[in-house]
Amino acid sequence: SKIMQEKDDMDSGDLIDKILDVAGNKGTGRWTSIAALEQGVVTTMIASSGNARLITNMQELRSRIQNLQVKKVKAQECPKEFVEKLRQALYLGKIIAYAQGFSLYKDASDVYEWNLNLANIAKIFRAGCIIQADFLNEISKVYEENPKLANLVEAPYFLEKIKLYQSSLREVIASGIMSGVPVPVLSNSIAYLDGLSSELVGANLIQAQRDYFGAHTYARNDRDGIFHHNWTK
Repeated sequence: SKIMQEKDDMDSGDLIDKILDVAGNKGTGRWTSIAALEQGVVTTMIASSGNARLITNMQELRSRIQNLQVKKVKAQECPKEFVEKLRQALYLGKIIAYAQGFSLYKDASDVYEWNLNLANIAKIFRAGCIIQADFLNEISKVYEENPKLANLVEAPYFLEKIKLYQSSLREVIASGIMSGVPVPVLSNSIAYLDGLSSELVGANLIQAQRDYFGAHTYARNDRDGIFHHNWTK
């Protein structure tokens, strides 16, 4: 179809409201998510962003479900200070997204012996990619100081931001959920952080269930070995 040039004097705010609420994609997120699953590396934020875009393309279904009045929410107050909390939440969400992405690079580099220079990768992004966030400079510094760092969450600079901005991220996500505003990527960011920082996440129950229905066995925390239990006794 013919691409038409908008008038230069058109107000940006008015234009945003007239753009169709359907997001395109070139497949980068899908390829990354597939690679991450094959590697056994968590990149939930990229996967959820891809799924969120797919939902936008379901226009007819979205319209029908909206007319069914499925959503039951209450209006949430938005005080002036909430804008700063939004900024902090977005900043922290971006940190965790980079943590996931660079952990995929790190794992692939180790598995395939690519010897990737993660500090230089961050510099390449900063130099001309569509991703040019200022704290890519900080990522470069982190990997220059410790090329074997497993996850950016462990780096002092980012750890400090995580501790400072964590409450804002949780509040923004909760407000979005209570207001009926989908925030799948931010929701996955805090779930990832909570998963990494929790001693127990319920995997023992999952392993017990897997052993019950499929005899997949389990390990124990009080003795060595692989075990199977006769759960029907």
